Amino acid sequence: MDELPQPLVQILGKVESVAALPAFIAGCQDMWVGAVTVSGHKITYRRLGSGDPLVLLHGGFGFDSRSWGPQLNDLDDEFDVVAWDAPGCGGSHDPPESFSMEQYADSLAGFVRALGLNRPHILGLSFGGALALALYARHPTLPRSLILAGAYAGWAGSLPADEVQRRVQRISEEVTQPPEDWLPKYLPGMLTESAPRAMAEQTLTLMSDIHPRASLTMLRAMAKADLRGILPNINVPTLVLHGEFDTRSPLAVGKELHAKIPRSRLVILPGLGHLSNIEGADAFNLEVRTFLRSLPGGLLQ
Repeated sequence: MDELPQPLVQILGKVESVAALPAFIAGCQDMWVGAVTVSGHKITYRRLGSGDPLVLLHGGFGFDSRSWGPQLNDLDDEFDVVAWDAPGCGGSHDPPESFSMEQYADSLAGFVRALGLNRPHILGLSFGGALALALYARHPTLPRSLILAGAYAGWAGSLPADEVQRRVQRISEEVTQPPEDWLPKYLPGMLTESAPRAMAEQTLTLMSDIHPRASLTMLRAMAKADLRGILPNINVPTLVLHGEFDTRSPLAVGKELHAKIPRSRLVILPGLGHLSNIEGADAFNLEVRTFLRSLPGGLLQ
């Protein structure tokens, strides 16, 4: 493997023992893991708890339902927490290479209906945040609320065209190489330099289970997506949750989402980066609980 970039070396040097941090990946191993079939494709998921349904949508770059371990293990006392594996992630079947953001959204709607979830709260991070917006655009009566964490209105909707082109070109070239040769270069964009070594190692382990071609399909769908048009029409309670030091989806992107979504709330998580649900799980979970408890009518359980 190539020599790791200096910021990653700094991240991996923060603690001496991996025992200093709970293993968020290992914590998912004993959870209920199920599967449903949507339009002929298997979709796998993890599920824990009882109460109002809360569906968690992970990001790209090899992430899957296991990245929500800190939420599955904490929010389950108050919610029926369901973390899906998007098509081409985790145990789910790979989608066709032409799969679009709209098709991901339709698969998600089919998944929710297959599980019989009644108007779930939808929490998406990164790609999952854009997917939450696409779901609302195509199935507006399905979500009860939206939580957009480190989100975009699609790359085309939130980033300059040259930055989108740069990201797509870089990933298209790297995805043909062994994951261990290129995935570590993305880790500094996911976590801040303050992240403990164990957290960085576990995150990289999770990313290393990437489905390379399916991941490229997902990120191309993200690159083409421009969901700015739906933002002024969103009519469900919405929380925009953004890490202060997010470099993948800069804070300005979160502020723009907040400005364009009527009556949305913006919460900035101090000192955190893109994977705020992992790096600052306690603060992240508190904001999710506070928001959902505050909704008109309260919790429905």
